Amino acid sequence: MFILLFLCFLTGCSTTPRTIEPVKSVHAGSGTNDIYVIAHSWHTGIAFKAEDLNTLIPALAVRFPGRDYYEVGWGDADFYQADEDAKGHGPRALFWSSGSVVHVVGFDAKPEIYYRYCDVRRVRVSHENYLNMLKFTQSSFLTDEKGNPAPRKLGTRGDSQFYAATGKYHIFNTCNKWTAKALYSAGLDIGTSFKFTTASIMSYLDNESLSRKVGQGIAEPAP
Repeated sequence: MFILLFLCFLTGCSTTPRTIEPVKSVHAGSGTNDIYVIAHSWHTGIAFKAEDLNTLIPALAVRFPGRDYYEVGWGDADFYQADEDAKGHGPRALFWSSGSVVHVVGFDAKPEIYYRYCDVRRVRVSHENYLNMLKFTQSSFLTDEKGNPAPRKLGTRGDSQFYAATGKYHIFNTCNKWTAKALYSAGLDIGTSFKFTTASIMSYLDNESLSRKVGQGIAEPAP
């Protein structure tokens, strides 16, 4: 199994959820739509206006009525949903994951305020590529024939929920690679093959000068 995963990594095959090819003629960082990259220790997520994803997944509007923003992340089903005392799932998830989930947090304050103690980066992208990022996010949910997502456990932060996800979590397809694929779909010129850690995502944003740091990055916010 490891050999197959390694060959998959070397050949650059498109792991699911798959990226949406962005509009390359539009320069990232100078658009009118804001997305936010949130760093939570080992994990990163993407935040944006809730109503924009609600148009693609109406069931979210029912679960999170009136919320202004979502933060969305993707990860291993066991480790992501586990309590703090179950961190032993981490190494196993890299090589033998039981499945994947999407974590959705609904909130009202602007992301830089709600996550004011986290490392938060704001990136502005074109409308066309913003829609591509939303389509990529939509494709991360495992849905039924009517397009409804499948709820799992309640989430781990504030008003939040886990949902069944597409794709297989493994050492070459991590939560941070998911974030990289979301950013690529949004029009950023980011390579996704080596984005396995939080630092690799945030360092890219620093080096490319595409983002504005709007959070302090001191500690996790209160739920």
